[in-house]
Amino acid sequence: MGILSSSIARKVAMALSGLFLVFFLGQHFTINVTSVISPDTFNEWSHFMGTNLLVQAVLQPILIFGVIFHFVMGFILEIRNRNARAIKYKSYKGNTNSTWASRNMIISGLVILAFLGLHFYDFWAPEMNIKYFKGDMSGLLDPDDVNSGFRYYEELVHKFESPIRVGIYCLAFILLAVHLWHGFASSFQSVGFNNKYSKALKGFTKFYAVAIPLGFIFIALYLHFNQLPH
Repeated sequence: MGILSSSIARKVAMALSGLFLVFFLGQHFTINVTSVISPDTFNEWSHFMGTNLLVQAVLQPILIFGVIFHFVMGFILEIRNRNARAIKYKSYKGNTNSTWASRNMIISGLVILAFLGLHFYDFWAPEMNIKYFKGDMSGLLDPDDVNSGFRYYEELVHKFESPIRVGIYCLAFILLAVHLWHGFASSFQSVGFNNKYSKALKGFTKFYAVAIPLGFIFIALYLHFNQLPH
């Protein structure tokens, strides 16, 4: 923690953890979008991620640590930034010096954190229960059931039966887009990325900040409405 004693080091660490989570978000979307294209592919990829030793024993703990570290560091930076403001302005001119997204990163972050709690409750906790408490290390509920190979897809569809849950997911992804809109681009600035490619990179971060959350919203809505009786 001594390495993180300076404000610059904390910002760089925050940026690096954020970039790591952005990379994971893209990988997570790539797997999830197959659920609307090919349930078999979604089940195969989910089964691999859920049973591969490297993913479960190494990458998963790193991911959990990255999520915790990023949010804790965000709270620390927010508190220190507020305490560092020795002069309190009598009037505030809104977007004159900053955007709404940049001023409310802590709010969007808290909503995303609450959403992650719901997401873990919906998917990660049941998966751990099936594999480690029910003893289903193969990733299948019943090896004798010819339909058991579709467990991952069926579980995903089941979670999006409720319009309330779908609404919560959509709201969370909208706030995720707001968070990424400022955070993704600023992460590269924090690590000192400033060259002739900076403008193009900023454009890519804005596209990513909108496209990926919209993609997740599309998946949730598709799985919800596609199972409604005709």
